[in-house]
Amino acid sequence: MADVPPPFIPGAFVGAAHHYRARVYFEDTDLSGIVYHANYLRYMERARSDMLRLAGIDQRAAMESGEGAWAVTDLTIKYRSPAKLDDDLLVVSTVEAVRGASVIIAQRILRGQDTLTEGRVTAAFLSPEGRPRRQPAGWADRFTAIMNGETIPC
Repeated sequence: MADVPPPFIPGAFVGAAHHYRARVYFEDTDLSGIVYHANYLRYMERARSDMLRLAGIDQRAAMESGEGAWAVTDLTIKYRSPAKLDDDLLVVSTVEAVRGASVIIAQRILRGQDTLTEGRVTAAFLSPEGRPRRQPAGWADRFTAIMNGETIPC
């Protein structure tokens, strides 16, 4: 049997929170070895995408079928302490509110027990023409289940 790497382990749900690990690489930092401010948004986006994938929300299928796509319509972020080269980070995401065409997700980026960054994102589901549209059938139910810490049927 040939040596093969272990399978990719995505994030996981821990109660009502989604946990996603990220490592700080050289490309994420500025010359001082501190994470460039915009890269925190990348970590948060990856965590949200992973959360949706684990919840059975198929963004790609919705785009390819012409139903629509998610777009960030509001974002707040607070930087508390910098992440540095080679840090092991944890992005914790929780669903705060579910509406017909949008969802609000709170996110924290941690290094150990220390909160480095906090954010709050509103994502709206948009038609291919860019107009708000109700989420595909069942998605709001999945987000509500996540928010309530329920097991998600995938």
